Parts: sequence; structure tokens; C-alpha cells
Amino acid sequence: MSNPSKQSSPATSTESTRRDFMVLTGSAMAGLGACSVVWPFIHSMNPAADVLALASVEVDLAPIQPGQTIKVKWRGVPVFIRHRTPDDIKEARAVNVSDLPDPESDEMRVKKGSEQWLIMVGVCTHLGCIPMGGAGEYGGTNKGGWFCPCHGSHYDTSGRIRKGPAPKNLAVPQYEFLANNRVKIG
Repeated sequence: MSNPSKQSSPATSTESTRRDFMVLTGSAMAGLGACSVVWPFIHSMNPAADVLALASVEVDLAPIQPGQTIKVKWRGVPVFIRHRTPDDIKEARAVNVSDLPDPESDEMRVKKGSEQWLIMVGVCTHLGCIPMGGAGEYGGTNKGGWFCPCHGSHYDTSGRIRKGPAPKNLAVPQYEFLANNRVKIG
């Protein structure tokens, strides 16, 4: 005699196939719905078009006088370009590096042969404020240092942190000299 529980009726087979189809369809729709929700979030992490357009910037250095600092925009942040005087360079190199909170020599922060040009990102490493040029306690006689008035960080003529809550020196971006009076940042 045959076991009726092992035999499937045509109605049960059709019902099982229909259920499988509904589960598959529902799963596919749920996957599409999840992708449509997640994609805008992922896409929002891409850099904005205005930032990508400023991936590099070229600056003509000819009009910058010794002792003068200019500010240019690169990747949406300010970059300070200082034409340092011989006194600025001398003062920056006279500092005992081991006394600094973030030890870095002046020679490491500039390009050899172009020591008169100091190029650095103008964003305080404490909380992202923009320091004021020609201010602070470590500007020397030419007032070549930087001071962040928000929390009191002082940077010297080489952009190195000397006093205050900032943990690091002002960052030096990647740059190269295209000519004696032309630099490409980025």
C-alpha cells in the first residue's frame, strides 16, 4: 500500500511553485528598494564637483613681496603662501626642534633651493579654525607667525605649533615649482 503523505497532489505542487515565485519576487523588490535607499547615501560621499575642479591650483609668485603672505583656495580650504625674508628663515632654523610639540625642522617644511617660499594649509590642527597671519608670540620682528584666536594656538615663521592646544604643525600640502615664480599645489 502506498503512503498518502508522501504523494503530492497537483494542487500542492502548484501552490508550492506559486509560493516560491512570490518569495523570489518579494525578495527582489526588497533588494531594489534597499538599493534605492542606500545609493543616494553612498553617492553623497563622493567629492563635490567644485572640490574636484580645485584638485590642483597654479599660483604666480612674482607679485608676492618678501615678508608678504597671500591666501589661495585649494580643495575648499585656504592655503597660505609666504615669501619669507632671510630673517624669517634664520629665525625658523634657529629653533631647537626637540623643544617643539610636533618636532619638524624648517628644512623639512620647504623645498630645497626655494626656502624663501613657505606653503601650508591654513587650517588650525586643533579644531579647524583659520589662523591669523602676522600675529601671535612667535612671529618675530617681521610678524611672520600665525595665531588662532579661537583657542590660542601660536605657530612660528615655519608654521610649527609652539604654544596652545593644537597637536600638530600646520600641514604642508603637496606642491611643486613649475618655474622660479610659479607653483602648482596639489
